[in-house]
Amino acid sequence: MAKVVNKVENWRRFVPIHPIWWTKYDLLKSLVRRDLAARYQGSVLGNLWPLLNQLSQLLIYTYVFSVVLRVKLELKGLPSDSNIIFGLWLFAGLLPWISFTAGLVQSAVSVTGQPNLVKKVVFPLALLPLVPILSSFIESAFGLAALIILVALSSGTIHETLALLPLIWIPQLLLTAGLGYLVAGLTVFLRDIPQTLGVIINLWFYLTPIVYPASVIPEQFREWILWCNPLAAIAEIYRDLILVGEITHWREWILVSIISLTVFWLGLSVYRKLRRAFADVL
Repeated sequence: MAKVVNKVENWRRFVPIHPIWWTKYDLLKSLVRRDLAARYQGSVLGNLWPLLNQLSQLLIYTYVFSVVLRVKLELKGLPSDSNIIFGLWLFAGLLPWISFTAGLVQSAVSVTGQPNLVKKVVFPLALLPLVPILSSFIESAFGLAALIILVALSSGTIHETLALLPLIWIPQLLLTAGLGYLVAGLTVFLRDIPQTLGVIINLWFYLTPIVYPASVIPEQFREWILWCNPLAAIAEIYRDLILVGEITHWREWILVSIISLTVFWLGLSVYRKLRRAFADVL
């Protein structure tokens, strides 16, 4: 272990980043590790609970929309009448949504829930909203691994487009972090933000083609949904990369990257302006 640490430290010397950023990185890594350990401390299944929660939602939505409502898919190269394919398609859209909403909801109270850290002059407050966001993203990796295995077993192939997944993770994380910074800063002054956020997320979920295909949206609204709803584009891109093996939403990918970067910059700017008063309010 010591040899590995030394190699990492030697590698860092060749990266043109100020040592203070490496210190913040190490602190963020420690906070995320502690957060993940504390979430299910004492439970028998431990960190398997996130996967079980994801699978339970998958089973419920698959039963309601595929078995009861008989929603049909129109995916290239995939059968439209298979409940298994519908479940995999649904899971591919649910994973980024669960990661996004879990991280966003928990980041809203990340500052108000740590008053002792806020009042420490030397503590980098910009890390607080990132901890639950990264923890939720890491938890979703269990479901992603399970999805890739299930797709490989059911179709007998693994698409090369899986290598592009990190490129969609970047806008996903930027979008979540930008909104996380915004709600975390506002919650310090308006304690109704977490409850309001819950209502907004419920509405947002059904405006996003996750449990139903985008093809059922009226044509005059479909383009608007995919272009103006970043989560709709991210869910469709996940499905392209994991299930279809072909990217059919290039324009949406470019647009969601621009939107995510803009949201991140705006959210971080607002957070930096508000954090000067955090210690006084808390």
